[in-house]
Amino acid sequence: MANNTINSDTLLIQMRAMAAQAQNKTASPEQATDVASFSDLLKQSIKQVNELQQEGSQLAEAFQKGDPNVQMSEVMVSLQKANVSFQAMLEVRNKLVSAYQEIMNMQV
Repeated sequence: MANNTINSDTLLIQMRAMAAQAQNKTASPEQATDVASFSDLLKQSIKQVNELQQEGSQLAEAFQKGDPNVQMSEVMVSLQKANVSFQAMLEVRNKLVSAYQEIMNMQV
């Protein structure tokens, strides 16, 4: 049986880990080779958004089928995580398109 309670400490730890991963600070040139390229980071982010959406859909489907191990709060949190991550991805895409358009409009 899965743990269906929402633990704020665990959620905070996950948010801090994701923030640290997003910052991806490098201290030395030797570590710079370990840093993923922008395209790899973008692919990984899209994959994570997709996984969150699939997880939310699976939980919602399980709840609709009457699975006693799935609580409504768990479904709602999962769906909100998927929604927030998707909205963030849209904002990143919009900024990238805007930056691309600005660069293309520059006179050389």
